[in-house]
Amino acid sequence: MRRLAIPTLVFALIAGTAGIAGPASAAPAGTKGGGAGGYFTPGSDKKVILTDGADRRPGGRNAAEQQATADESRPGRYIVELAEEPLTSYAGGSSGLARTRPEAGDRLDVTSAPARAYRSHLDAQRSAVAAAAKVQVTAAYTTAFNGFSAKLTTEQVTALRADKRVRAVTASRALGTPTPPPTAPIATTPATATPEQRDQSAGADTAGRPDTPGKPGKPGPGTGAGMVIGVLDTGIWPESASFAKKMPAPANWRGTCQTGVAFVAEHCNGKIVGARYFADSWLAYGGTVPEGEILSPRDVAGHGTHTASTAAGLSLPNVTIDGRRFGPVSGVAPDAQIAVYKVLWGGMGYDADIIAGIDAAVADGVQVINFSIGSQLGDWEANTPIGIAFLNATLAGVFVAASAGNTGIVSGAISNAAPWVTTVGAAVTKLDEATVKLGDGTKLVGGSLDALPGGDSLPMVFGEQAGSPDLGAVYCEPGSLDSAKIKGKVVACALSDMFGSAAEIKAKGGAAMVVFDPVGNYRINSIFNFPVVYLPTEKQAGTLFNYLMRHPTDAKASVRSGGDGSSVPGLPSVADFSSTGPDKVTFGVFKPDLVAPGSDIIAAVSPAGNFGRNYDAYSGTSMASPYVAGAAAILRATHPDWSPGAVASALRTTATDTVGTTDPLEQGSGFINLAKATDPGLVIQPTAKELVTFSETAQPDGKELNLPAISLREYDGTRPVTVTRTLTNVGKTKETYRSSVSGLPGMKVTVSPASVTLAPGQSATVTITVRRGGAPWDRYVTGSITWQGKAHSARIPVAARPWGITPRPYADDGEEFGRMTNGAFGSVQPGFTGPFVGRSTGYTPMRRTSYSMPAGVYGGVFDPKATGVKKVDFTVPANTAGIVVETTTDDPNTNLDLYLYKGDKLIYSSDRYWTSTEQAYKFLPEPGRYTAYVFAQYPGSPVVDFQLGHAIIGRNTTYAGATLEAPASVERGLTYSFKLKPTKPLPEGDFWAYTEWSTNGTVVPGNLVYTQQSSWE
Repeated sequence: MRRLAIPTLVFALIAGTAGIAGPASAAPAGTKGGGAGGYFTPGSDKKVILTDGADRRPGGRNAAEQQATADESRPGRYIVELAEEPLTSYAGGSSGLARTRPEAGDRLDVTSAPARAYRSHLDAQRSAVAAAAKVQVTAAYTTAFNGFSAKLTTEQVTALRADKRVRAVTASRALGTPTPPPTAPIATTPATATPEQRDQSAGADTAGRPDTPGKPGKPGPGTGAGMVIGVLDTGIWPESASFAKKMPAPANWRGTCQTGVAFVAEHCNGKIVGARYFADSWLAYGGTVPEGEILSPRDVAGHGTHTASTAAGLSLPNVTIDGRRFGPVSGVAPDAQIAVYKVLWGGMGYDADIIAGIDAAVADGVQVINFSIGSQLGDWEANTPIGIAFLNATLAGVFVAASAGNTGIVSGAISNAAPWVTTVGAAVTKLDEATVKLGDGTKLVGGSLDALPGGDSLPMVFGEQAGSPDLGAVYCEPGSLDSAKIKGKVVACALSDMFGSAAEIKAKGGAAMVVFDPVGNYRINSIFNFPVVYLPTEKQAGTLFNYLMRHPTDAKASVRSGGDGSSVPGLPSVADFSSTGPDKVTFGVFKPDLVAPGSDIIAAVSPAGNFGRNYDAYSGTSMASPYVAGAAAILRATHPDWSPGAVASALRTTATDTVGTTDPLEQGSGFINLAKATDPGLVIQPTAKELVTFSETAQPDGKELNLPAISLREYDGTRPVTVTRTLTNVGKTKETYRSSVSGLPGMKVTVSPASVTLAPGQSATVTITVRRGGAPWDRYVTGSITWQGKAHSARIPVAARPWGITPRPYADDGEEFGRMTNGAFGSVQPGFTGPFVGRSTGYTPMRRTSYSMPAGVYGGVFDPKATGVKKVDFTVPANTAGIVVETTTDDPNTNLDLYLYKGDKLIYSSDRYWTSTEQAYKFLPEPGRYTAYVFAQYPGSPVVDFQLGHAIIGRNTTYAGATLEAPASVERGLTYSFKLKPTKPLPEGDFWAYTEWSTNGTVVPGNLVYTQQSSWE
């Protein structure tokens, strides 16, 4: 199923071709369209993120796949972590070797005599371990990680894992997103070039010309002066005006300026205080860097330049892109300095090289690290080598901000979820709307960053009708359109390579481009230097497509800037691409931590990878993370004695709700509020011991960590859960804080003591008890606890999911994992231990009705008002356990899709590529009127005959008798079988029932159970 398929995508370093590719089988032989599936080819249901460079070039979506990684046993490249602590966390204990771990508030000094002595010791130990296993070390680490990377045989892996001097041996993995080669030659200007020379060298873009008045901020704590932000990314474009300021290196800076291709020492001008690149593992594995890349800190893609300038770019009074003014730009901490660590090549990098970059950044003396890089579908395990390196960096006083990932299509796919990392989601903070008004008066509100014509309607044509279908005219592929058919017209194109499509229409004389996505996508904009409007939703696609089908020769449209605000719930709101919680790796860690601006962010880029532009608009959590990194630099400058945990707490407890949701699974603690974070009143931060213990636990939970959030995923709802939090007054006066609970419907939450009075620097521990009360089972309940003082307020989010019969590392987005089962071999996995008593409604038949409808467009897009759609209404009464709706047809050449709505809200869609056996369902539905829409996506004849079945299963209704066989007692986490056997033979057809369980008088909703008589024969 396209909707349920686990997508293959690479996200947190979000690039233009981060694709969600659902499985798509070919249509049956002999179907219309030459087996191409109608208008839209199989596999066209790819999610495309239109940002970050990779989709900025024709062919961008076909970027090379990441290099192969080793698994846990076969030969390949591995990271070996040694048992002794690195410099950042060594607290003494070895004979003759003094402590190197800095005291709280101090900085690690890698040049001190104890550090030099301990590093020599680690070097000797590493050499001994490698020699014993006959390993040739590729890269060695001693500062934030103690170990090495190497290419290992199976025998060497076994030998190292048996060595007591080795803590872990982990297969190396690639992270990031592949990007195509540059679009422009890498022609650089001298490091001493004037701003005018830099502007001229970069074509039409300008930024902050000297003759343009500006109001630069005064350097100081509020601008991050004296702080160094380490950016691990694709490098930097040093000629950018965002970095054009000579600055002295701060005290205790120990970094270097590593020269290389097109990068000289003068490029480190102080604003760029240091630059290094790390490619040992990449080169050892692949032999060469990707096409278009260069071995130096220079950025050829743009991503690293964008993140660096977002965090700490200079304040510039205006930016012009392709001749259009976009106003002032500034990094969050414009007086902070930037240390560059290039760890990505063609947008991808090995964790072995990334750890080397972290190791170097900590040794060099950065105060903040930004990490806009992530894994496919988020983290899959706790305490990865990169995570351990970031832990040790944190223990050394370095704040780490990292992107949460851009897998908004599926919950729980959080990258960088370690509790010592501040994991950042993306928020929309600018509307950037555009409106398409069709000839029939319909208005569709999408997005655009381009200048749009406005005015009267223009003729509109569908790309498929204006060129060669074989060349991809549906998608307006380069070379596919006929200039005579599109000149002066608005051209509608299905989503593919938007930059290539825009270039094709512009070259052929089209007036504007409207892009729609047949399967729905994310709300994101790019600058095309041509009038482009993007309609991201499947509903909009259906409306536009079917309008075009009704008006093949007389379609019209006007396109104008602005809209009615309907494209987002409000500002700020969580971006739809931003990865949402829960953290699927650990039960008790809450992610994301907060959200920050991450949509349509204009910042410096590499002209080599961005059409010669010096500045461009990118979107993603990659853009939100450096915003938080810049904010952290300001807090570190303002409060030099604050630990990374205190900084993280201040940012989180002062965050505010976004518009449209208060759900912490989506927004974390909320939208960043830097002004309040500088004076938070209270901080809640874990101790170093707590974090180290977490890192050494095979399957850590984390709910006891002193974090400014509470996560209770899959807790035992039959008993109360108690956690503690320690509050510390970092204000200047004594203050009394009173606790209050909001949200958490049905939950019973108590805080003891209910209020605390704290003098400056004083701490108090409070006990928080959570009881399920009347809250639903197997569902998230969310809310917050606030401590309100006279002058300050601190809020922490709470999310709790009592585990009834099915664990689930995902959010409640309509799917019910483990909820539906077969009565002949049912199964449950209870989240509690104790007696187990069940009851059942017995079986009710699925009622089927035959329908006929006229065929619509072959291979089209669903629209409730289109031809080829049958609407069937039914009423769901109160106290219903579940509804199940199914479609079937006897015509093998017809493909049906099924959509279940309640009013205007889509409840469930079932649209597998080539099958008419579709099923939609809802467990414990709200009562009311529901509508099933059956869509003949591929009609096999002018009249489509099909059957629609539905079952409405009451929760307390008695149907045909059935005997429930189940265990008398259960143990938490184990899987148990049960049977629901009819007491007498069933008629032909499908039957449904509801089971309900109880333990010690507590009722737990059970399963929707289906069966047929054949299951019992």
